[in-house]
Amino acid sequence: MLKNLTKLSTLKVTCDLRALSSLTQPTHQNIFDRNAKRLQKERAALSEDVGLYDYLKEEVGFRLADRVFDIKREFKAAADIGCSRGYLSKHILAESVEHLTLTDTSATMLEQAQGTPGLKIHKLVRDEEDLDFEENSLDLVISSLSLHWVNDLPGCFAQIKRSLKPDGVFIASMFGGDTLYELRSSLQLAELERKGGISPHISPFTQIRDIGSLLNRAGFTMLTIDTDELVIGYPSMFELMWDLKGMAENNAAFNRPAHLSRETMLAASAIYQELYAKPNESGVPATFQIIYFVGWKPGPNQPQPLARGTGEVSLKDLGKIIEKGGKL
Repeated sequence: MLKNLTKLSTLKVTCDLRALSSLTQPTHQNIFDRNAKRLQKERAALSEDVGLYDYLKEEVGFRLADRVFDIKREFKAAADIGCSRGYLSKHILAESVEHLTLTDTSATMLEQAQGTPGLKIHKLVRDEEDLDFEENSLDLVISSLSLHWVNDLPGCFAQIKRSLKPDGVFIASMFGGDTLYELRSSLQLAELERKGGISPHISPFTQIRDIGSLLNRAGFTMLTIDTDELVIGYPSMFELMWDLKGMAENNAAFNRPAHLSRETMLAASAIYQELYAKPNESGVPATFQIIYFVGWKPGPNQPQPLARGTGEVSLKDLGKIIEKGGKL
């Protein structure tokens, strides 16, 4: 009897410890339906006029490629995560990257992606949430306007850091939190007026203040983060929403509403025009906030910060230095 009670007590303690362990494990909430996003990208890629909707991602891909060229190094092995139709790879030169692996969840978009002459390309159908590259196998990881659909950004960043060699670099762009704020507020005001409540018609975006902490948490160093805003004009809200669908940037959140009534759409379009259209100009603007960031995996040859307390000049003397022409 005593022996059985001892076993039960041990079992209870073990179960309690496992329960406590599960509570302390880092978790993330799945906001986006990854399969729905894959299907949206497949439908967009199969459209005959898919090229008409490349204008935004082409521009951002070109700007991000400039950041790769700014690093005066030849990368032997690199990966483009969430490459879509090759908006970034078509600007990467063989002089900068010897071998580039392209990954995407959409097989059709991946098939349409191309590189520049002389660039060795390998294509993999792979989810950004399950990259599974070999550890210390890449010199460079790049990604353009894809990671904002990832549920577990800390986990994704950790996988990218793991795949990079020491002193490897991660360069990417994402939509920021102010993206499509005009459309978001117009739809919310229209639903409040018509239905007395709001639904999440625009997927949430990462705030710029969070990117640095997420990269630091993953172990990246020497971070560089900056933002840019692209404001594009459309005849009305309806053309904007049509183009977002053509870009495969329509809503993919699990809690997205199944239907948006015609009455609400017309009201939102009128609100959009009233609040955001510029005087004496036809059409409406749409703002896309782009966050660009660069992070390095720690390596032995990286410059290191000085130890605390080794500074020779105090910041309180900065005014004196300026007055004396840079001399204290």
